[in-house]
Amino acid sequence: MARIPGLVLTDHTFTVPLDHTRPDGPAIEVFAREAVAPTKVDDDLPWLVFLQGGPGSASPRPTSGSGWLERATREFRVLLLDQRGTGRSTPVTRRTAASMSGAELAAYLKNFRADSIVADAEFIRGQLSPGKPWSTLGQSYGGFITLTYLSKAPEGLKACYVTGGLAGLDATADDVYRRTYPRAKAKTLRYYRLFPEDVAKVWRIADHLLGSDVRLPNGDRLTVERFQTLGFGLGMSESAESLHWLIDEAWDGDELSDAFLHGVLARTDHTLNPLFVVLHESLYGQDKRPTDWAAARVMPDEFAASAEPFLFTGEMIYPWMVEDLAGLRPYAEAAHLLAAATDWTALYDAERLASNQVPVAAAIYHDDMYVDASLSLETAARVGNLTTWITNEYEHDGARASGGAVLDRLIKLANDLPPA
Repeated sequence: MARIPGLVLTDHTFTVPLDHTRPDGPAIEVFAREAVAPTKVDDDLPWLVFLQGGPGSASPRPTSGSGWLERATREFRVLLLDQRGTGRSTPVTRRTAASMSGAELAAYLKNFRADSIVADAEFIRGQLSPGKPWSTLGQSYGGFITLTYLSKAPEGLKACYVTGGLAGLDATADDVYRRTYPRAKAKTLRYYRLFPEDVAKVWRIADHLLGSDVRLPNGDRLTVERFQTLGFGLGMSESAESLHWLIDEAWDGDELSDAFLHGVLARTDHTLNPLFVVLHESLYGQDKRPTDWAAARVMPDEFAASAEPFLFTGEMIYPWMVEDLAGLRPYAEAAHLLAAATDWTALYDAERLASNQVPVAAAIYHDDMYVDASLSLETAARVGNLTTWITNEYEHDGARASGGAVLDRLIKLANDLPPA
């Protein structure tokens, strides 16, 4: 047990099957951190499980009981779950990749999708909350997991809160990226409206990269395509400002500055979260159609590196990443095999979702760059006992950026729905 300002933290580690359909097979560990208000340590509080965005990101490491955690711990005991393969949950690392062939690694990683995460959560609920359902807060990809949870084990859920994470139930990876490229363009143009002088500055950098061999501090070549992925953050609050200051200090004479190169590396290196790249498009695999590097295949011509204005991309994953990024090369063969896979299982049960009785309150961010609002609305119309709050007040990180305001509103909305 540890104490930090506003929170008492307790660590939990569970041994679960790698493949829940083979309970006697290989096992992995799943880690979760319990957070509770200091004045309520001994209270019999309901549980709220936080389902992190991603895929491939560990749960937050709190430094205080502020923000959404302050709101949550007023009435919940919060469980910060490290989804399998992340943080302290048998993490997938270069050491993991080195211990397997590409085919073995691809087969291993097929056990790290939302259905397995839900099975882990249900296993843990049996240990921490036996016989009692609990509530979930799903941010972004955590909302995708929520839909899988409602499809696979709704009996384990008391209420669900979703922030920017209602996935299209039938949407393929192609469908998703055809809808999100226009969002990336809109965010780029908004950035240029805020900082019009950056149009020329960005193009100067792109032109330099097209004709020069520029190396990042880790030795990776900075290609214009990698520079383009700096747009990944443009769907978050204050991200346009952050990009502006990076561009503002890009040059040291006729060379790109150390500050710029270190900044680009920090923003575009996936060494510490390889699952974000390797498993990203598999989120949309639900049948016999391969995802086949969909973001690369459906990229509009206006995103070509030589096009004007220069457009940044968003949450798109490309095959060159596993070839060009040193931290991802150990996963290259597995990533290509997963992109070609044709044996995906369904993650959502449309009939079960239509008859859902668990109260679900979802925030849909109207201008969300990552999760298309129109797809989210289509899903909302197909899930029973679900209410939405559509807002343009926040970006994709509204749950964090708003303090506890977004969560507070969702809790109130869910309380007005019929209980399960």
